[in-house]
Amino acid sequence: MNLELNALINGELINNGDWLEIISPINNKPYGRVPALKEKEINEAFKGVRHSQKAWAKLTLFERISYLQKWAKLLESHKTELAKIMAHEVGKSLKDGQIEVERSIEYIDYTIEEAKRVFPETLTGDGWNVKNKIGIFSRVPKGVVLAISPFNYPVNLSIAKIAPSLVVGNTVVFKPATNGSLTGLYMAKLAFEVGFPKGVFNVVTGRGRDIGDLLVLNPEINVISFTGSVAVGNHIRKLGHGKDLVLELGGKDPVLVLKDADLAKAVKEIVAGAYAYSGQRCTAIKRVLVDETIAAELVQLLKIEVGKLEVGSPLDNKAIIPVIDLKAADFVQGLIDDALAKKATLVLGNQRKDNLLSATLIDHVTPEMRLAWEEPFGPVLPIIRCKNVEEMITLANKSNFKLQACIFTKDINAAFNIANELETGTVNINGRTQRGPDSFPFLGIHDSGQGVQGIRETINSVTRFKGLVINY
Repeated sequence: MNLELNALINGELINNGDWLEIISPINNKPYGRVPALKEKEINEAFKGVRHSQKAWAKLTLFERISYLQKWAKLLESHKTELAKIMAHEVGKSLKDGQIEVERSIEYIDYTIEEAKRVFPETLTGDGWNVKNKIGIFSRVPKGVVLAISPFNYPVNLSIAKIAPSLVVGNTVVFKPATNGSLTGLYMAKLAFEVGFPKGVFNVVTGRGRDIGDLLVLNPEINVISFTGSVAVGNHIRKLGHGKDLVLELGGKDPVLVLKDADLAKAVKEIVAGAYAYSGQRCTAIKRVLVDETIAAELVQLLKIEVGKLEVGSPLDNKAIIPVIDLKAADFVQGLIDDALAKKATLVLGNQRKDNLLSATLIDHVTPEMRLAWEEPFGPVLPIIRCKNVEEMITLANKSNFKLQACIFTKDINAAFNIANELETGTVNINGRTQRGPDSFPFLGIHDSGQGVQGIRETINSVTRFKGLVINY
């Protein structure tokens, strides 16, 4: 299949005659192509969303909701096609692709309900001994949102930026990741069929290195919402001065396994948390910090469960699938090689064919090894044996990534005490690290991000207060 899709700019599906090939991780061959847009098209997209924003915001909430509901219905009726595109474009299993679309539809539904609860706040001056004064403070759209999504959740993490922005009256320029562009443009095609007003929702494509700065520096932008690498996120921080930023970046999420943990439960959660989608998730468990007195038992249990994971094609719904490209596979292999060269113990895995790596488990990892600190974004899990809880906390906090962590213990008091010591966005107790449910706030600090996501929090991030003070 050679899929060709157009960009959506100001109510028209367009291309400029220049194309960007999308390479499938399944076979490292072209699967389709998308427009490689230039400065002219980018500027037209931003002029369009700025021009249309006030009229879009003046529609009633229920009028804006009706467009999103129609889009959600089309996503539902085309979820099989979207899942197939995701399988070829980003290597997601057909089953997981359909689940992602269904989750995204639920996200739109919940966003609509949350938007109905964005009420004005009314205050009086009595608290300051001021008479005859009432203030009404409403949330209003900030204006133009630039939404940049990653490859790993090309539907869900796009909808998570787009739907809350549109429903409250912002207009959006959406730039999907290179691998993810076909999915993004298929969603754009469905939005075109809905008939969103001209310029309300524009979708542009091209390599980030070619058009990224053009996007971020555009003066029409009020808010940038980005999910992706730390390097690009930090670059956006530098260029995006004066714009409101929400950045979802990397993770090195630790699991702390205490000596009293339910190991059967811990193993089940660790394997799911570490190896789902071959570990290509910011919230994947990426290091195990375990009490040395139970480490050997935990490792043997993990070896059994990891060994059950089938390796193969996402078209066959295998658990371990190719990582996104050869460069990513080389990086993961480099972390494995460094650890083994420094006397870590290979428990399982370390087999590779092109960008398909087997599920790999490595014991006796130490802080001198790159694998202890760097985010692999691949199917490899390091085991770090610790003398006590204090050492676990120290190693967990030493990382510059501070997205999530999880703790396994039967002592709820200990869990709360440890959670309070961990420097991270979220701590999960007796469950794996993960995003969601989507109604929960989602956040990272330091190298893991800036700002807060989640449906209500995203609505807050793309709106501002506007006050009306009445003197009588």
